[in-house]
Amino acid sequence: MARQAWLDQVQEDILEPDLPICDPHHHLWDDNDNPYLLPQLLADTGSGHNVVSTVFVECASMYRADGPEAMKPVGETEFVNGIAAMTASGRYGAIRACAGIVSFADLNLGTAVGEVLDEHMRLSRRFRGIRHAASWDASDQVRNAHTKPFQHMLADSTFRQGFAELGKRGLSFEGWLYHHQIPELTDLARAFPDTTIIFNHFGGPLGIGPYEGRREEIFAQWCRDVAELATCQNVYAKLGGIVMPINGFGFHKADRPATSDEVVAATGRYHRHAIECFGAARCMFESNFPVDRQSVSYPVLWNAFKKIAAGASAGEKADLFHDTAHRAYRLA
Repeated sequence: MARQAWLDQVQEDILEPDLPICDPHHHLWDDNDNPYLLPQLLADTGSGHNVVSTVFVECASMYRADGPEAMKPVGETEFVNGIAAMTASGRYGAIRACAGIVSFADLNLGTAVGEVLDEHMRLSRRFRGIRHAASWDASDQVRNAHTKPFQHMLADSTFRQGFAELGKRGLSFEGWLYHHQIPELTDLARAFPDTTIIFNHFGGPLGIGPYEGRREEIFAQWCRDVAELATCQNVYAKLGGIVMPINGFGFHKADRPATSDEVVAATGRYHRHAIECFGAARCMFESNFPVDRQSVSYPVLWNAFKKIAAGASAGEKADLFHDTAHRAYRLA
């Protein structure tokens, strides 16, 4: 495959190969041009780092073709639970892929979404929560989420009625949005202090369209907004998903993929600020694969994370690479 050949141009020795890793954010899909199913996932997780478990996050994969519209997303949980069962057999080695499953349910249904959540829970004991992406921007140059969010959705009263159904069931919420929406997530977290929220991809700092050339200005405001969000003790932070094309670093346009040093140079300050604000006990490194595969290979990306965490204590590294994810997603 052309993409794999491009990625293979950069080879690095694996740093700290024995360090246990839970990758808390990856996707699975059956795209004819870019499939990412169990063989592709295992090729990545088995490429040198000690990835012992993973968490699947929704990507509109394998929705049901039939039945009520609101219930169609439960097909994703059925699909991923089967993948999880395959690796739980031990046939594919020690890894337990998709030990946690995050799917989609439309919180804009209000209280009626409870029935959908209950069906997700019935279909898999691994189901842990939902991601209803809120990433929205007014510019036509910035792609809004596949869940078709609207401006200020997190503050909408009907959305919040649906959000309340998560807490009733002990389920978590993935906060995926863009950098200018971080205060909206903070407001939501304060309104529901007993519901676990996982802050995705550093809040999507944009570097394209109207945001191109404004990195320092955006970073300064991002630092302030992240520090405020971190005061909400129910929020965990995922550290990754920041070398996508929307972030504007341009790795995907280069003749070869990024090295770990290049990833650190471009993104290290985001990681360091998040860890400083949230603490290692509420931070977890994530691959965001195969999306971030557009810029960097899996082993090189985790090398970058290990370089960023080089000065951390053994306990902090355990949190950043494994334990925080297990706590946040209540994994065995």
